[in-house]
This record gives sequence, structure tokens and C-alpha cells, in this order.
Amino acid sequence: MLNLTPRYTSTRIDELPDALQPFAAQSFTLARLYAGRGITAPDELETSLSGLLPAEALHGVTEAVRLLDVAIDERQRILIVGDFDCDGATSTALMMRALTKMGAVVDFLVPDRFKYGYGLTPEIVELGIETFQPDMIVTVDNGISSHEGVVRAQADGITVIITDHHLTTKETPPAEAVVNPNQLGCDFASKALVGVGVAFYVLGRLAKLRREAGKSTVQVSQYLDLVALGTIADVGVLDKNNRILVHHGLSAIRQGRCCMGILALLEQAGRDPKQLHAQDFGFVLGPRINAAGRMDNMRIGIECLLTEDWSTAQRLAQELEQLNRTRRHVEGEMRAQADSIVQALANEDNNDNSTNGDSDNNASNDDTIIQAVSTAKASNSGTRSIILYQDDWHQGVIGIVAGRLKESHYLPSIVFAPADTEQTDEDSAIKGSARSIAGVHIRDAIEQVAERYPDLISHFGGHAMAAGLTLKRRNFEAFVTAFNEVMAQMDDEIFAEQKFTDGPLQASDFSLWFAEHLADASIWGHGFAPPIFDGVFEVLSFKILKDKHLKLSLRYPDVQYPIEAICFNFDNEAWDYRAKQVHLLFQLDINEWNGKQSLQLMVKDLAVLEQG
Repeated sequence: MLNLTPRYTSTRIDELPDALQPFAAQSFTLARLYAGRGITAPDELETSLSGLLPAEALHGVTEAVRLLDVAIDERQRILIVGDFDCDGATSTALMMRALTKMGAVVDFLVPDRFKYGYGLTPEIVELGIETFQPDMIVTVDNGISSHEGVVRAQADGITVIITDHHLTTKETPPAEAVVNPNQLGCDFASKALVGVGVAFYVLGRLAKLRREAGKSTVQVSQYLDLVALGTIADVGVLDKNNRILVHHGLSAIRQGRCCMGILALLEQAGRDPKQLHAQDFGFVLGPRINAAGRMDNMRIGIECLLTEDWSTAQRLAQELEQLNRTRRHVEGEMRAQADSIVQALANEDNNDNSTNGDSDNNASNDDTIIQAVSTAKASNSGTRSIILYQDDWHQGVIGIVAGRLKESHYLPSIVFAPADTEQTDEDSAIKGSARSIAGVHIRDAIEQVAERYPDLISHFGGHAMAAGLTLKRRNFEAFVTAFNEVMAQMDDEIFAEQKFTDGPLQASDFSLWFAEHLADASIWGHGFAPPIFDGVFEVLSFKILKDKHLKLSLRYPDVQYPIEAICFNFDNEAWDYRAKQVHLLFQLDINEWNGKQSLQLMVKDLAVLEQG
């Protein structure tokens, strides 16, 4: 049997919270899902925009709105400085669309990650001054750590407004206004707003102020398609506030009330907007927008979200599609190299252990292994982290590779690449992207390293599950050692992967109707986990597809028809061809083929229980 942790253990309706029992009359499975996600009252599932937290609770929003209002009226030149990921792109597009409708003189600038790096740096300010001569700079999805950039802008008399959501434990920069739910002194109840969510709140408050004053304004809610896309693509925690935002953005796209760029991207992906689900923001739209910032320049992605011309939207969407294909190719090569390095390190560790026995003198090998492989540097802390660097790796995809390593090995993973591939000497900068597991706050872990060794890390920032950092190439091994010191202080239980289940399905749940109902029942995603079930099935038949996918035909008690299941990227050598009964961890899915729909189980894990 699989070793699974149930999210909710009750099997009786009368044991559900009273407020959820009406849901159980419709679907006991759905009621269990809500209970397993901490829902105790129906109002926690409401999706009305009136349920959003008030903007006034955001520290700094009143002053930011006042300054923007004056800037619009006085025709000041406003420059939006964004970030080079999907959250930054949607934030920038939202600001451009809304402020333009209000009558602002506005343009945007997104740093080239390969030339300028992240945030409002003095270099970006100087480029902005040279190109646009702004009176005001508004950051979106960045700026909370940009003290030097703010000072540089103010030296030229430029007003600076920072809108951001990244975590910080330091004083805010001396900007004229700072709006960030995670800044010190902000009591906004939802800390899960991403950059585009913060921008939405600022613009919504500005639009209301101007409407009450009889000035030119706009209904900012018409841009919730951008808010939904940025929220999911940035893996924002889906608390009630974010679920409301995503719900309305998703509904707008399904009805065709969205920017042409999104429709063009869906056309490239072969997806019907009417059938869009929240997860598609992260797996279909987000990667195509992100490809611009990863492989070229995010301006392409932003222009795709801004254009009002369908042919232009299609052309830009095609460019993004090609960039995404290039990204996948580069990522695939890097993943293969990374897997080889990790495997080599594991083999070396095993050889060391077998040669030297289980002496206490070998204890240090469990914490830190450092190996030079050609031009590569790597570390695998055995049970605590994976940290890799190679001179020829592409910094645009290191975050994706780190995420894949984290998923494959269930370890905090950090992948580095040169800041400039033409400069790989020991004093050159390397940039790292980190991805974490539950229980390891990756940004805080990096901050602990920075506090213990102040000269080790040049810059860092991020969230609980993802972060970025820059250091000198010569400091790589010292960073590895220091990071593993932090990991060594954590409880062993954190590094033991837990696989959760929402329990078994009832026989009546194995239907297209329930799969569709489940998908639309709520906004599922990070922090409001998509439903996942387990059950024991009889194996009727199986196929190995393309030497890497396992397709099963199954029987379940009291279900009168075979149930199809697919397990992608399955190690076919691990499959027992005699299997008659299996325990599956799976998600419900709808397979579309030749215009027909059928129920399909997406297998996440399996164990053979009985052999023929």
C-alpha cells in the first residue's frame, strides 16, 4: 500500500462541521474536500467582489493614490518599472491599461535580466531617465529592497512609488509611497497578494477616488483576467481574497471578456477559452509569457498583453510560443546534466560509505558533498539540499530546473548560472534560483546565511517557496557549506515527503459530471490544494506508451464500466507485468480525443498489491 496522509479522516456526514453538511447533501466527497482545506463556514467559499478585503487596510495606499492622482491631472510623465516574470508582465500591463484610460502619460520599462538583473537598480533608473525623462517612477512586483535605486531617482527629482509583495525584514526604501502587504508595519489581512494583486488594489482605490471627484476614470475590475493570470503563474497562495480575484478573472476569460493577447496565446496552445481552468494559468499561459523574460526580453510578453489588434496579438503569441519551445529545449538539456551530476554525487557518496564503513568519522559526508565536474560545481547534501552550478548554464531557466529537482528529490534545490556567460572567472557574479519544500522557508534560510556570513551573498530576495540570490563564483562552495549548516538545524521530519490524499471516491463520483463539477467547484491551486484521491483497483489491462507512459484499464467496486488511467513518465522497468490489483493516488481528469470526452485518472503514484 502507498504511505499516504489523509487530509480529512471522517467518513460520516454527521461528523462534518455543521456549516458544511448542506454541501454533503449534494456531494459528500465535495464536503470532505472543503473540510480538509479548513473551510468551516459557507461564507469562506463566497466569490463576490464585495468579499474582497478593503484597500484602505494596505499601508501606504492612500499616499500612493494621492500622488498618482496629482500626476495624472498635471500630465506628469509616469514610468512603470516592472519585473521579467509573468507577475511582473501582468502587473505592468494592468498599470499601463488602467492609467492610460484615466488619462495618464505613461510608459513602461522592464529590465533585461541578463544585463541589469532584478529590481529598481541605479542602472535601471539611469536608463529610464535617459529613455523616458520621467517625473514619476512606479515599480510593480519589485522595489522593496531597492534602496539605492530610489535614492538615485530622487536625486533627479523623480517621485518614486513602490508596489511590491516580496518579503522583507528590513526597513522600507525611502520612496514617497510604498505599498506592500509584506512590508514592516502593514496590517493587511492577506499577505498572499502577488504583484499584480497589489497593483489592482492601488488602481482600484485610485479609480474610486477619481470617480468620486468627477474625473476621468475606469472600471478596474475589467482587467481581472490579468490579475488571475499573474496570481496563479506566480504561485500565489489561494486564500479567500486571491480565490475571489482568480474566480472573476477566470470567468471573464471563459466569456471572452479579456485582452486579445490571452486569447491569442490560448489559440497557440490549442485551448478553448470556454473550457479554461485555474491550473491552465500556471501550465499553459504562464510559461508562454515567462518564456519572453527567460529567453529574450519581457517586453514581447507585455506588448502581447497590451495590444488591441488581433493580428498583432497573434504574431506576438507566435513569437512567445517559439520562445517557449526554445526554453523547453534548453531546460531539457540542463535537467539532464543536473540529474547526471546528482546521480554522480549519490554514487560517490555510496562508494565512500561502502569503503569506509559506518564510522562516525564519515558523519560530515551526510551534510555536505562538493564536487567539481569539468566546469561544473555541485553539492548534494544527501538528505538536506541540492545545490548546482555550471559555467554554461542559462540563467533564464535555472528556476525551472531547481523546481524539477525539488520535485524529483523532495529537497530544497538551488541552481546557479553565470550572470554573464562571457565572464566565468572566480570574481564574476553567479545568479541562483531556489525552490523549496514545505517546512523550509527558503528566503529566510538564505537570510540566515547572509546574517552569519555578511560578505558571502551580494543580493537575495523572494518568498517561502522560491527565492533568488547573487554571489561571487569564488563564494559558491562557502555558500554551500553555510546553507547546509542552516539545513542541519532543521528537524528530520521536514525532509520526509508527505503525500496527501482526500480519501477514496464513491462509485457515483467516477463520472464526467462529477469531474466537471469538481473542477468548477472552487479555485484550486497553491494553498488550496487540487483534489487528489486514492483507491484500490483491479487491473483489467495495461499498455506502455512511447516507452515512458503507463496506460491502465481498471475496475472499481460498484462501477459498472472500465475506468481509464494514465501515469506519465513512468519507469516501465518498475512495472510488474503480472499486476492484478493496484493502489493508486490520482486526480480526476477529462480526456478529449476526436471531439469526445471521457473520464480519466491522472496517476500520481501507485503500488502493486496483487500479482497474477
